[in-house]
Amino acid sequence: MDYDTITVSVDGAVGTLLLDNPSKLNPLSVACLLELTDAAHWFDGHDDVKAVIVRGNGRAFTAGADLAAFTGGGGMDRAGTDAGRVMAEAITAMQAVTVAAIHGHCVGGGVVLAAACDLRMAAEDVRFVIPEVDLGIPLAWGGIPRLVREVGPAATRDLVMTCRPFGAAEAQTLGFVNRVVPAADLEGAAEELARLLASKSAYTLRATLRAVDAAAEALVPTGGSWNDADSLAAARRDPESRETARRYLESLGR
Repeated sequence: MDYDTITVSVDGAVGTLLLDNPSKLNPLSVACLLELTDAAHWFDGHDDVKAVIVRGNGRAFTAGADLAAFTGGGGMDRAGTDAGRVMAEAITAMQAVTVAAIHGHCVGGGVVLAAACDLRMAAEDVRFVIPEVDLGIPLAWGGIPRLVREVGPAATRDLVMTCRPFGAAEAQTLGFVNRVVPAADLEGAAEELARLLASKSAYTLRATLRAVDAAAEALVPTGGSWNDADSLAAARRDPESRETARRYLESLGR
């Protein structure tokens, strides 16, 4: 497959979905979100692929959404605003088991992408942060119900509203990541886990994923997330929210 922002590869029963714009820390631009959605569907057309590793090239998993696009007052249609939710649902629905291998920075929408994966492995030095509220926008893309599923409502309120950074150890304690490994071992450990999964029956893996996903949806449904795009668009028009974004970006020197 020929993409501009990601690279897709297959080695036997294991695939890799690589966020591949390292000079910009792999931002989740609308173009990237559309390519991720397309790649998820592409993998679903390959029954021989049983596990897919999702990781970032370079110094970060991803720096999150394109700030200029998502904090401006206009210039993006609803389809673009909703592209993150569509991406997350496509990743969740993949028939292969998805393993997020997270290193460096995992910011905002990157946390949603990781939450959409079935299993998550983090490097010891990873830095998570969900800065959307500081940017004057709600966490969208179905991020709230996905986080509530994984870490519970109290921790979700804390992490999303305070926008404080948190590390791999806390993420594992909260139940967001399954395993923490030294940074130098992350790629090999993710490959080992994917190979282990790929050695199992495709039918039983997919039946298990469907059962777990159905139970999770029954507990905390994501069906209302289609409205996230409207909430995000409304925040981009709200004067106080736009001023909040301006001050935050100014504090970052942008």
